[in-house]
Amino acid sequence: MRYIMAIVPQAGDAQDVFQDTAVALSKQIDKYDPSKPFTPWACGFAANKAKEHLKRAGRWNGFLNEDIASMLLARREELAPELDQRIVPLRDCLGELTKNNRRLIEKYYFDQASVEEVAEEVGRSVAATYKSLQRIRAGLMECINGKLASPEASL
Repeated sequence: MRYIMAIVPQAGDAQDVFQDTAVALSKQIDKYDPSKPFTPWACGFAANKAKEHLKRAGRWNGFLNEDIASMLLARREELAPELDQRIVPLRDCLGELTKNNRRLIEKYYFDQASVEEVAEEVGRSVAATYKSLQRIRAGLMECINGKLASPEASL
């Protein structure tokens, strides 16, 4: 899913592409060579499905051509080890958030609610909700970087 979201930024669209990829993989599983790593093979399917989606959607035409999509995917592959390394500290840092901040993050990122929907639910203005999300993201980044820099992170 993270691979797909590198070029399909809308979560709903990315989920559709993910499902299309899963179907395509299941239809072609007999062609998979188990002596080779699965992830690059599956990501190749995901890249093709994402590119097909972008062509069909049309709204990204002129903005995200196939060369740029390929560059984004290649960059995602380069960053994969670093991104994977940040997942555990992110989970820890999410666990350290206050109940209200955790709720904002969950509504926005996990439930995929719009900022307007989140603001309405928590009884804040849209501007205040944007500002809160910005502060929480900055705090999470600082927490993650701190955990990665600590001596026990390298164990």
